[in-house]
Amino acid sequence: MLEILYNKLENALIKSGPHPFPLGYQKPQDRSHIEKFPLSALKREAFPRTPMAMGIDWYSNFDTPKPVQFGSITRYFVGQGRLGSIRGGHCVCIKSGNLSDRLQWWDFYDQGSEGACVGFGSSRMMTLLNRTRYNARWLWDEAKLIDEWPDTNPGDDEGTSVHAAADVLNQKGHVPWASSMTNLDYVARDQLTPNPSAGISAFRWAASVDEIRDVLQSPLNDQLQAIPFLNSWGRYYPHITWMGYDVVEKLIADEGEFLVPVDR
Repeated sequence: MLEILYNKLENALIKSGPHPFPLGYQKPQDRSHIEKFPLSALKREAFPRTPMAMGIDWYSNFDTPKPVQFGSITRYFVGQGRLGSIRGGHCVCIKSGNLSDRLQWWDFYDQGSEGACVGFGSSRMMTLLNRTRYNARWLWDEAKLIDEWPDTNPGDDEGTSVHAAADVLNQKGHVPWASSMTNLDYVARDQLTPNPSAGISAFRWAASVDEIRDVLQSPLNDQLQAIPFLNSWGRYYPHITWMGYDVVEKLIADEGEFLVPVDR
Protein backbone atom coordinates (compact mmCIF):
# COMPACT_ATOMS: atom_id res chain seq x y z
CA MET A 1 0.00 0.00 0.00
CA LEU A 2 2.84 2.45 0.86
CA GLU A 3 4.47 1.77 -2.51
CA ILE A 4 1.20 2.54 -4.30
CA LEU A 5 0.73 5.82 -2.39
CA TYR A 6 4.35 6.84 -3.01
CA ASN A 7 3.99 6.00 -6.71
CA LYS A 8 0.86 8.14 -6.98
CA LEU A 9 2.65 11.04 -5.26
CA GLU A 10 5.60 10.80 -7.66
CA ASN A 11 3.30 10.73 -10.69
CA ALA A 12 1.34 13.74 -9.41
CA LEU A 13 4.54 15.77 -9.03
CA ILE A 14 5.68 15.38 -12.66
CA LYS A 15 5.39 18.72 -14.46
CA SER A 16 4.41 19.35 -18.06
CA GLY A 17 5.29 22.20 -20.38
CA PRO A 18 8.43 23.44 -22.15
CA HIS A 19 11.81 22.30 -20.86
CA PRO A 20 15.27 22.70 -22.42
CA PHE A 21 16.16 18.97 -22.13
CA PRO A 22 19.88 19.81 -21.74
CA LEU A 23 22.56 17.19 -22.35
CA GLY A 24 26.32 17.65 -21.89
CA TYR A 25 28.15 14.31 -21.99
CA GLN A 26 31.11 13.85 -24.32
CA LYS A 27 32.18 10.37 -25.31
CA PRO A 28 35.95 10.02 -24.76
CA GLN A 29 38.09 9.18 -27.76
CA ASP A 30 40.66 7.53 -25.52
CA ARG A 31 39.02 4.46 -24.01
CA SER A 32 42.13 2.99 -22.42
CA HIS A 33 40.66 3.56 -18.93
CA ILE A 34 37.93 1.03 -19.68
CA GLU A 35 40.45 -1.48 -20.98
CA LYS A 36 42.77 -1.01 -17.97
CA PHE A 37 40.11 -1.12 -15.25
CA PRO A 38 37.30 -3.44 -16.35
CA LEU A 39 34.83 -4.69 -13.78
CA SER A 40 35.43 -8.16 -15.20
CA ALA A 41 38.89 -8.16 -13.57
CA LEU A 42 37.11 -8.69 -10.24
CA LYS A 43 35.53 -11.95 -9.18
CA ARG A 44 31.74 -11.82 -9.32
CA GLU A 45 31.48 -12.30 -5.59
CA ALA A 46 33.62 -9.15 -5.17
CA PHE A 47 31.24 -6.96 -7.18
CA PRO A 48 29.83 -4.20 -4.96
CA ARG A 49 26.12 -3.50 -4.68
CA THR A 50 26.14 0.13 -5.70
CA PRO A 51 24.54 2.83 -7.83
CA MET A 52 26.38 3.75 -11.02
CA ALA A 53 26.78 6.66 -13.43
CA MET A 54 26.43 6.11 -17.16
CA GLY A 55 27.43 8.36 -20.06
CA ILE A 56 25.54 7.34 -23.19
CA ASP A 57 24.26 8.34 -26.61
CA TRP A 58 20.93 10.03 -25.93
CA TYR A 59 18.25 9.16 -28.47
CA SER A 60 15.23 11.37 -29.13
CA ASN A 61 13.02 8.50 -27.92
CA PHE A 62 14.45 8.98 -24.41
CA ASP A 63 13.07 12.52 -24.15
CA THR A 64 9.53 11.24 -23.59
CA PRO A 65 9.22 8.25 -21.24
CA LYS A 66 6.07 6.21 -21.73
CA PRO A 67 3.88 5.23 -18.75
CA VAL A 68 3.25 1.50 -18.39
CA GLN A 69 0.74 0.17 -15.89
CA PHE A 70 1.64 -2.74 -13.59
CA GLY A 71 -1.49 -3.30 -11.56
CA SER A 72 -1.77 -0.20 -9.35
CA ILE A 73 1.80 0.94 -10.10
CA THR A 74 2.73 3.22 -13.02
CA ARG A 75 6.31 2.92 -14.23
CA TYR A 76 7.91 5.00 -16.98
CA PHE A 77 9.98 3.42 -19.76
CA VAL A 78 12.24 4.71 -22.54
CA GLY A 79 13.57 2.86 -25.57
CA GLN A 80 10.37 1.08 -26.57
CA GLY A 81 9.82 1.16 -30.31
CA ARG A 82 12.04 3.23 -32.61
CA LEU A 83 14.86 5.03 -30.82
CA GLY A 84 14.89 7.96 -33.23
CA SER A 85 17.98 10.12 -33.73
CA ILE A 86 20.93 10.71 -31.41
CA ARG A 87 20.56 14.18 -29.89
CA GLY A 88 23.98 14.11 -28.24
CA GLY A 89 25.44 12.55 -25.13
CA HIS A 90 23.94 12.48 -21.65
CA CYS A 91 24.96 11.27 -18.20
CA VAL A 92 22.49 9.91 -15.67
CA CYS A 93 22.67 7.96 -12.42
CA ILE A 94 21.66 4.28 -12.35
CA LYS A 95 19.85 3.42 -9.13
CA SER A 96 20.76 0.24 -7.24
CA GLY A 97 18.06 -1.88 -5.70
CA ASN A 98 18.99 -1.28 -2.06
CA LEU A 99 19.15 2.53 -1.99
CA SER A 100 16.22 4.95 -2.17
CA ASP A 101 16.33 8.35 -3.85
CA ARG A 102 14.49 11.06 -1.92
CA LEU A 103 11.93 13.30 -3.55
CA GLN A 104 13.99 16.32 -2.43
CA TRP A 105 16.92 15.05 -4.46
CA TRP A 106 14.70 14.85 -7.55
CA ASP A 107 14.25 18.62 -7.26
CA PHE A 108 17.79 19.39 -6.12
CA TYR A 109 19.57 17.61 -8.97
CA ASP A 110 18.05 19.62 -11.81
CA GLN A 111 20.79 20.83 -14.15
CA GLY A 112 18.59 23.58 -15.59
CA SER A 113 19.61 24.58 -19.10
CA GLU A 114 23.35 23.95 -18.69
CA GLY A 115 25.33 21.09 -20.18
CA ALA A 116 26.27 19.94 -16.69
CA CYS A 117 24.85 16.42 -16.73
CA VAL A 118 28.15 14.68 -15.91
CA GLY A 119 28.45 16.69 -12.72
CA PHE A 120 24.82 16.04 -11.85
CA GLY A 121 24.65 12.34 -12.72
CA SER A 122 27.91 11.54 -10.93
CA SER A 123 26.96 13.63 -7.88
CA ARG A 124 23.58 11.90 -7.69
CA MET A 125 25.45 8.60 -7.55
CA MET A 126 27.56 9.88 -4.65
CA THR A 127 24.44 11.19 -2.88
CA LEU A 128 22.85 7.75 -3.05
CA LEU A 129 26.01 6.26 -1.57
CA ASN A 130 26.65 8.83 1.17
CA ARG A 131 23.07 10.11 1.77
CA THR A 132 24.06 13.77 1.50
CA ARG A 133 23.97 16.34 -1.30
CA TYR A 134 26.94 17.64 -3.30
CA ASN A 135 27.86 20.61 -5.46
CA ALA A 136 27.33 19.10 -8.91
CA ARG A 137 28.56 22.17 -10.80
CA TRP A 138 31.86 22.10 -8.91
CA LEU A 139 32.39 18.53 -10.14
CA TRP A 140 31.48 19.62 -13.68
CA ASP A 141 34.04 22.45 -13.51
CA GLU A 142 36.81 20.21 -12.19
CA ALA A 143 36.15 17.46 -14.74
CA LYS A 144 36.54 19.93 -17.60
CA LEU A 145 39.94 20.96 -16.23
CA ILE A 146 41.34 17.44 -16.64
CA ASP A 147 39.40 15.91 -19.53
CA GLU A 148 40.92 15.22 -22.95
CA TRP A 149 39.41 18.24 -24.70
CA PRO A 150 41.48 21.47 -24.55
CA ASP A 151 38.46 23.64 -25.35
CA THR A 152 36.41 22.64 -22.27
CA ASN A 153 36.78 25.04 -19.34
CA PRO A 154 34.94 26.05 -16.17
CA GLY A 155 32.40 28.73 -17.01
CA ASP A 156 31.55 27.45 -20.48
CA ASP A 157 28.57 25.25 -21.33
CA GLU A 158 30.59 22.35 -22.72
CA GLY A 159 30.12 18.80 -21.54
CA THR A 160 32.75 16.36 -20.38
CA SER A 161 33.25 12.62 -19.80
CA VAL A 162 32.27 10.36 -16.94
CA HIS A 163 35.91 9.28 -16.87
CA ALA A 164 36.99 12.82 -16.02
CA ALA A 165 34.41 13.10 -13.23
CA ALA A 166 35.53 9.73 -11.83
CA ASP A 167 39.14 10.91 -11.77
CA VAL A 168 38.14 14.06 -9.86
CA LEU A 169 36.20 12.00 -7.32
CA ASN A 170 39.19 9.68 -7.00
CA GLN A 171 41.91 12.34 -6.78
CA LYS A 172 40.14 15.15 -4.89
CA GLY A 173 36.85 13.90 -3.47
CA HIS A 174 33.70 16.01 -3.61
CA VAL A 175 32.26 19.23 -2.15
CA PRO A 176 29.31 18.71 0.22
CA TRP A 177 26.46 21.12 -0.46
CA ALA A 178 25.71 24.20 1.64
CA SER A 179 22.93 26.72 1.03
CA SER A 180 25.55 29.48 0.73
CA MET A 181 26.66 27.88 -2.57
CA THR A 182 23.34 28.49 -4.34
CA ASN A 183 24.40 31.38 -6.59
CA LEU A 184 28.14 30.82 -6.85
CA ASP A 185 29.70 31.22 -10.29
CA TYR A 186 32.59 29.11 -11.52
CA VAL A 187 35.17 31.56 -10.12
CA ALA A 188 33.72 31.28 -6.63
CA ARG A 189 33.27 27.51 -6.97
CA ASP A 190 36.99 27.24 -7.65
CA GLN A 191 37.61 28.38 -4.07
CA LEU A 192 35.59 25.54 -2.54
CA THR A 193 37.44 22.80 -0.69
CA PRO A 194 36.56 19.19 -1.55
CA ASN A 195 36.35 16.48 1.08
CA PRO A 196 38.53 13.51 0.05
CA SER A 197 36.37 11.09 2.05
CA ALA A 198 33.36 12.13 -0.08
CA GLY A 199 34.98 10.69 -3.19
CA ILE A 200 35.83 7.20 -4.38
CA SER A 201 39.16 5.49 -3.85
CA ALA A 202 38.62 2.87 -6.55
CA PHE A 203 36.36 2.40 -9.55
CA ARG A 204 35.83 0.07 -12.49
CA TRP A 205 33.90 0.04 -15.77
CA ALA A 206 31.06 -2.34 -16.57
CA ALA A 207 30.96 -3.74 -20.09
CA SER A 208 27.83 -5.90 -20.23
CA VAL A 209 24.24 -6.00 -19.01
CA ASP A 210 25.06 -9.06 -16.93
CA GLU A 211 27.76 -7.13 -15.06
CA ILE A 212 25.36 -4.24 -14.44
CA ARG A 213 22.70 -6.68 -13.19
CA ASP A 214 25.20 -8.19 -10.77
CA VAL A 215 26.10 -4.74 -9.45
CA LEU A 216 22.53 -3.49 -9.00
CA GLN A 217 21.30 -6.77 -7.48
CA SER A 218 17.57 -6.17 -7.89
CA PRO A 219 15.00 -8.90 -8.61
CA LEU A 220 12.64 -6.17 -9.86
CA ASN A 221 15.13 -5.26 -12.58
CA ASP A 222 15.07 -8.83 -13.87
CA GLN A 223 11.31 -8.96 -13.58
CA LEU A 224 10.99 -5.84 -15.74
CA GLN A 225 14.07 -6.69 -17.85
CA ALA A 226 15.21 -3.10 -17.34
CA ILE A 227 17.41 -0.85 -15.21
CA PRO A 228 16.13 2.20 -13.27
CA PHE A 229 17.84 5.53 -13.84
CA LEU A 230 17.59 9.03 -12.34
CA ASN A 231 17.71 11.93 -14.78
CA SER A 232 18.74 15.51 -13.96
CA TRP A 233 15.83 17.41 -15.52
CA GLY A 234 13.85 17.91 -12.33
CA ARG A 235 10.13 17.28 -12.30
CA TYR A 236 9.85 17.64 -16.07
CA TYR A 237 11.06 14.04 -16.20
CA PRO A 238 9.85 11.07 -14.11
CA HIS A 239 11.59 10.56 -10.80
CA ILE A 240 12.58 6.99 -11.70
CA THR A 241 12.67 5.86 -15.34
CA TRP A 242 13.31 2.40 -16.74
CA MET A 243 15.46 1.39 -19.70
CA GLY A 244 15.26 -2.13 -21.15
CA TYR A 245 18.23 -4.47 -21.02
CA ASP A 246 18.24 -4.64 -24.82
CA VAL A 247 18.63 -0.86 -25.07
CA VAL A 248 21.39 -0.83 -22.44
CA GLU A 249 23.24 -3.50 -24.41
CA LYS A 250 23.09 -1.31 -27.51
CA LEU A 251 24.40 1.71 -25.59
CA ILE A 252 27.29 -0.37 -24.30
CA ALA A 253 28.06 -1.43 -27.87
CA ASP A 254 27.91 2.25 -28.85
CA GLU A 255 30.86 2.81 -26.45
CA GLY A 256 29.03 4.34 -23.52
CA GLU A 257 30.75 4.64 -20.14
CA PHE A 258 29.31 2.71 -17.17
CA LEU A 259 31.05 3.73 -13.97
CA VAL A 260 31.10 1.40 -10.96
CA PRO A 261 32.54 2.64 -7.63
CA VAL A 262 34.10 -0.45 -6.08
CA ASP A 263 35.31 0.89 -2.71
CA ARG A 264 31.87 0.76 -1.00
